Amino acid sequence: MSNPTNISYKDAGVDTEKGQNFVKNIKERVQSTHDKNVLGGLGGFAACYDVSFLKNYDQPILLSGTDGVGTKLQLAKLLNKHDTVGIDLVAMCVNDILVNGGKPLFFQDYIACGKLDLQKMEQIVAGIVKGCELAGCSLVGGETAEHPGVMPDEEYDLAGFVVGVVEKEKMIDGSSIVPGDRVLGLHSSGPHSNGFSLLRKLLLPNGKLPTDSESLAFLKEKVFVPTKIYVKSVLRVLETFNIKGMVHITGGGFYENIPRVLPKGIGVNIDNLPKSEVFDTLISRFKLSLVDMYSTFNMGVGLVVIVEPNQADKLVEAFEKEGESVSVLGFTTNDGKVTIKGLEK
Repeated sequence: MSNPTNISYKDAGVDTEKGQNFVKNIKERVQSTHDKNVLGGLGGFAACYDVSFLKNYDQPILLSGTDGVGTKLQLAKLLNKHDTVGIDLVAMCVNDILVNGGKPLFFQDYIACGKLDLQKMEQIVAGIVKGCELAGCSLVGGETAEHPGVMPDEEYDLAGFVVGVVEKEKMIDGSSIVPGDRVLGLHSSGPHSNGFSLLRKLLLPNGKLPTDSESLAFLKEKVFVPTKIYVKSVLRVLETFNIKGMVHITGGGFYENIPRVLPKGIGVNIDNLPKSEVFDTLISRFKLSLVDMYSTFNMGVGLVVIVEPNQADKLVEAFEKEGESVSVLGFTTNDGKVTIKGLEK
């Protein structure tokens, strides 16, 4: 048996020169997100961030989060639209640290692909840049890896990582929540980046795009919208208001996520949910169980905010001034359960 000779890395499926060109092409976009604390340029072995400003904090607490976009990427592939999944990636990470009151500082991404497609990768990074702009954080670096023979050429997957900061005494952890507090909901832009395994099963006949224009428009305009980033509006409101707890409604919906912020023995009663065209359509068209829906999706609420009763109306007004749509969902209870009006779980 003879051994292969004169085979290059490129012959094995990894084009390092194309990877270098990719970095050059995205460099200007990435650097547009940098603040004065980012040291050095793109392409080093490590990203460097000057944290000397932390001396202005009494007790700075660093927060970190990591996440992906899940199977929403399969819909991106079918639609051949890759310029917004980067927003989703940033949103899923920064919204997670926001629930503790965290201000995002810097973000890194990891892109794995079967074969490096420069046009597609540049679209993805453009979305990540946009997401960082919306979140007010710096994109300090990342990694793009080709996995020939492991992933099909056209496939890719994304992961993100964010670091943020909050003053310890201003950190939001839900510990002060008591029965009778008000529960507010900041409206979502759609399904965000959760539940897409179910959505694809429902909306993609045989794994392909629907052929009728109405269903295709619903997919593009209502389902495949980028995840809303709440960072700037919430941080501005926190300058004036005391928020007791926040919940990022992601996979697991209301029943799994809301208890994560509640003290032992505290529950939530939800009796007023906003109308959501995308979820109302899904329920009507597929006759889905409402319990399953509230256990899977955000149902029109991307971020839950819990405050003292006398602050609720003023907080609604403040969020609306920041451009958010917000509803008073209900109140906290002493039964330790998440109860949604009309549903038995």
